[in-house]
Amino acid sequence: MITRIPGKVASRSRAVIHNGIVTTVATSPVKSASMLEQARLALAAIDQNLADAGTSKARIITAMVYLADMSRKGELNQAWDEWVDMGNPPQRACLGVALEGADLVEIVVTAAV
Repeated sequence: MITRIPGKVASRSRAVIHNGIVTTVATSPVKSASMLEQARLALAAIDQNLADAGTSKARIITAMVYLADMSRKGELNQAWDEWVDMGNPPQRACLGVALEGADLVEIVVTAAV
């Protein structure tokens, strides 16, 4: 069975659960010029998505972080280090990409439920 947690747009889910695994995505709801603030808010959204799926950041397996400006990765790292469960650090990769509008960061995680 596949369970989909609806997103803000009808054609996209913010999380999908299948076979004990959830994949979820988030951007910051506030499009400030601060990578640090956007990263913190996106990570808070990931927390909520994981909770809605019945799991938590302690069960994250992998994370893919998309950054609009790789020269600002230090800001993402600061937010990540404040947020991550240090007892259960996941595998993480960052890519520099062109993001839509004023988004500076988009985060996709896969976690065990």
